[in-house]
Amino acid sequence: MAQTPGPLYNRIAVLRTERGLTRHALAAALGINYQTVGYLERGEYNPSLELAFRIAEYVGLPIDAIFSRTPFPPMSTELYGSRREP
Repeated sequence: MAQTPGPLYNRIAVLRTERGLTRHALAAALGINYQTVGYLERGEYNPSLELAFRIAEYVGLPIDAIFSRTPFPPMSTELYGSRREP
């Protein structure tokens, strides 16, 4: 019996916002419909491998920095660690 893959998490919205891009601008750069960007950001659509590579190349990051099978930790945790105030 084939197992259905779980959700694919991504950081497209964060990366798009960091770069000051609208969904329309990112879609135009990637050659896709702007609604597809929204579906990707919400996790309602998984990109083809070819589209995942185009996204990675456009933002200048490796695919595994953008997509993951497990939820990404909060950016603050990655940047500052899990320090706790005394």
